Amino acid sequence: MQHTLLSDCQIAGNGLHSGALVRMTLRPAAADAGILFRRVDVAPGTGDIRVNPENWVEASLCTVLQNAHGVRVSTVEHLLAALHGCGVHNTVIEIDGPEVPILDGSAAPLVAHILAVGLYRQTAPLQVLRVLETVEIARDGAVARLMPAPELQISFEIDFADEAIGHQRKALSMCNGAFLRELSDCRTFCRRADVEAMRARGLALGGTLHNAVVFDRDKVLSPGGLRRSDEPVRHKMLDVMGDLYVLGRPLVGRYEGVRAGHALTGLLLRKLLATPGASELVRCPAGSRARMPGAGISLRDLPLSA
Repeated sequence: MQHTLLSDCQIAGNGLHSGALVRMTLRPAAADAGILFRRVDVAPGTGDIRVNPENWVEASLCTVLQNAHGVRVSTVEHLLAALHGCGVHNTVIEIDGPEVPILDGSAAPLVAHILAVGLYRQTAPLQVLRVLETVEIARDGAVARLMPAPELQISFEIDFADEAIGHQRKALSMCNGAFLRELSDCRTFCRRADVEAMRARGLALGGTLHNAVVFDRDKVLSPGGLRRSDEPVRHKMLDVMGDLYVLGRPLVGRYEGVRAGHALTGLLLRKLLATPGASELVRCPAGSRARMPGAGISLRDLPLSA
């Protein structure tokens, strides 16, 4: 079964890069409508941006979507991860700016808003994209691949010179609310040197020590420290959860990333769809519904840190 929201969900916050206040309203949508961003601050008839790989734009710092009119919405990955993890398949997201609010740098506040308004079960069957053959993208020492698996699985590995991050690896199945419990509260992270470089380019103007984990070699500069000892690699997995939902529907397969980022994952999705026989669109089998992200979740699945 597909799901939409029971009622409107209103969210506001500052954009990470612009620092400007942005307001969003997530609205219920009909079955098979998919996920649609609607920029309400642009000329009428030009602001609809459907979530699909055709509208994905390659970018390194965040996930960006753009329609045929050249209208963009950026930093969509945490919201898409929250929708994916909550099992929301159909919604219209009205937004009055070019960037989704960063909030605390994780997906947990978004999940809390979504679950607070509740979900509505729709009678239409859920279509999923199932991976049938392994596909891989490699670039500059980073690798991202998709492989067949009975449910959505994510594995990620990072390696930073900063002692406070170092080498981290994590693998999880996204069944039974695992996204909410294990990943949703993990915040975006960066090194202090990266922050200084971005601000010199007019980026990260809305970034603070309260909406990102900032590292400086062996130190964690953000107040309160880490929410989890391996919060960085878990946040990378959170990003993957959102980037995979650029498909506009759930994926059944295993994602493996080594030092991969938003751009590599987007290119991987395009390669999956362009490779004959590598995937198929099927009705979600009745026996697999309980293993889909969002099945059986509640606010109790959110970590206490959220």
